[in-house]
Amino acid sequence: MNRLRNFSLVELSVDHPRWVVFITAFITLGFLTQFPKARTDTNPKNMLPPTSEVRVSNDAVERTFDLYEDMIVVGIANESGILNQGTLGKIKTITAEILKIPGVAARDVAGFTTIDNITVEKGTLQVSPLMADVPESPRELDRLRKQLFENHMFVGRIISQDGKTAAIYVPLEKGANGKEIADKIRGLVGQQDGLENYYVAGDPVARDTFGAEMFKLMAIFAPMAGLVMFMVRYLMFGDLFLSVALMMDAMIAIIWSMGLLIGLGLPIHVMSSMAPVFLMAIATDSIHIFNEFYFRYKEERDKKAAILKTMQAVGRPVRYTALATAAGFSVLLFMNIIPVKVFGGLVAFGTVILRILSFTFVPAMFTFVTAESVEKASQGEEIKTSHTSLFLGRLAGLGAHRPWIVVLTGLVFFAVAVAGTTRITVNNNMVEWFKKSSEVRTADRVMNKALGGTSLGYLVVGSKEGEAEFIKTPQALRHIEGLQRRLESLPDVGKTTSVVDYVKRINRVLHKDDRAYDRIPESKEMVGQYLFLFSMSAKPSDLDNVVDPSFQKANVWVQLKTWDAKAMRGVIETAKAYQRENPLALEITPAGIAYFNMVWNDEVLWDMIKGFLLALVVIFVILAVNFRSPRWAVVGYVPLLFTVILIYGAVGFMGKDFDMPISVLSCLSLGMAVDFSIHFINRFRQRIEEGRAAPGPESIEEALVWTAARPGKGILRNAVLFAAAFSVMLFAPLTPYVTVGAFIVSMMLLSAILCFVYIPALIVLLRKWLFAAEENQK
Repeated sequence: MNRLRNFSLVELSVDHPRWVVFITAFITLGFLTQFPKARTDTNPKNMLPPTSEVRVSNDAVERTFDLYEDMIVVGIANESGILNQGTLGKIKTITAEILKIPGVAARDVAGFTTIDNITVEKGTLQVSPLMADVPESPRELDRLRKQLFENHMFVGRIISQDGKTAAIYVPLEKGANGKEIADKIRGLVGQQDGLENYYVAGDPVARDTFGAEMFKLMAIFAPMAGLVMFMVRYLMFGDLFLSVALMMDAMIAIIWSMGLLIGLGLPIHVMSSMAPVFLMAIATDSIHIFNEFYFRYKEERDKKAAILKTMQAVGRPVRYTALATAAGFSVLLFMNIIPVKVFGGLVAFGTVILRILSFTFVPAMFTFVTAESVEKASQGEEIKTSHTSLFLGRLAGLGAHRPWIVVLTGLVFFAVAVAGTTRITVNNNMVEWFKKSSEVRTADRVMNKALGGTSLGYLVVGSKEGEAEFIKTPQALRHIEGLQRRLESLPDVGKTTSVVDYVKRINRVLHKDDRAYDRIPESKEMVGQYLFLFSMSAKPSDLDNVVDPSFQKANVWVQLKTWDAKAMRGVIETAKAYQRENPLALEITPAGIAYFNMVWNDEVLWDMIKGFLLALVVIFVILAVNFRSPRWAVVGYVPLLFTVILIYGAVGFMGKDFDMPISVLSCLSLGMAVDFSIHFINRFRQRIEEGRAAPGPESIEEALVWTAARPGKGILRNAVLFAAAFSVMLFAPLTPYVTVGAFIVSMMLLSAILCFVYIPALIVLLRKWLFAAEENQK
């Protein structure tokens, strides 16, 4: 039992370094074998569990109305107008080729040559393609123009109001890859010459393109982050072997973590694709071991003794910073968003592995370093001569000697930042995850401006009593028509379509195209006859998409000009207001990808609030246990809370929307920013305790300056390395990566500054309260 109690993982690693390295390498190879099985998933539906209410209801609506989950919109723009033989010929050629692409639901592609047009010939209702052949004469062109612009169902959908933009709607079969199909369509349109511009937009394009880019970025930015950290670390220590050793520490944890993720059969989402960079940065906490080792070596002149005393000095703060970081990420396991759960567990596991390696692999690697290399690297570690140490000592002196000025200044900034946080809005718009100049975002912007919109939501209107054929009643149809007109008055709604539009169109053409009959018939029987005639000639999907087989429910298509969650929320609120003003025994249920995005957005908001509050409690408990005092926990807590609020306040004032990645960081930031407080306060209290036994004990102010100058150098190095790792993300083509990079860089540098300035000020002001508690404990 005594042997077990006296067991030291560090001593074992120092005594048997080759075995430690061999076992580590063997396990690493095992995890590497899982990498070929990697797959990505960026489908928004999979952000929530299959049993979530919105997924279940959306799936039911898709089955009821025979709807496709994904739709690509192809835009053709010509500033001189679409209605000319050349452009129309290209539209026909492109459409014909799109129908041949595997994964495209060819039977339901909607464009000039495939969309059903309702007309009357010799008193008989005819349903046929709008443009079977390209018009060859001015008269035929005029006829096509009339058919287009006198049909409400076409304007805003397949042709713009100004006649300069046309669209082809391409539904995808279940499981089809939107990016692959979009790339094939881009290849088709790229073969066309002339004045036309072509655009490919839609949720599957954005989603699957993002997934492909995400996979590439993971392969590029993790090595780039490692290279930047390696260069910075080499500049810090000037020792190639030690720089490689710390780099290996990070790479091993990444391989183990990602290998576990892939081995468990889990896909890589947008958040988990960032995990390698997070782990690369978290590995920088080992810098405190390196930092202290050089100081200890100068004192001991014995490598093994220096390693053991280093781990004895920094072991406790290193363990607790790992615990705090892992706890911050573990909080994400309680979230509702699946990729966030996976990301939290993934990085928490990696953080634990990093700390195990800090007490095994890192000490073992120290034994391979020659004494000459250590001597050379430790030359600049003297407190009295190091410019960095002197600078940090002055920062701590500012807080220690002018505590009131420092604390009050911080409170002013904190109050302003709190006001900024009230301006924060949460919005997950996947199209805006691309930069403004990107092909995806440009296509979406052009199509939304010219046509009804690329974001699609549904409102299912049904009889409360389940009355069969209720939708055929003029009363129900007029109610739906009024709802459509109300929705179309919203700025973000470009177009609505329902069974009402078919009924009105049929009524008009059967009355010699008289505009006076562009209205709903007066009887249910007449409506039933019209729809029966239409169903005999039309594609099955024409009616299936807008009414259920029993005519108890109708589906209103709502095209939105933005993917912002607020757009669908506005639709739902307007529908509710319309229902209150026009009471009828109907119920209105939202559905569609736009509705899912809104629900997902709300889940992110509540997850952010829940996670942030949970992280606040967990981190405080960890600090209190580590310091064995809730009073010292308060001192360590304040700087990290200030850091998070100051940055979030700045985000609020800038008007930047919170998307899923930055919302997740609200929980993680607490776990990462607390590391510096743990190291600073632990080493300061160690210094005070050691000084009590000395003949001439230091003052609190002198101990604070020493803490900033010696262990604080490790804190600064940690912050710089952490920031350097994430700085590479500032150059990413996807905005979530840029946002996360900017957030982490700012957080690390700001939290380090507050650690050096604000903690000394708080300790000096609260010295009686803090040290009285310690005396009482003794």
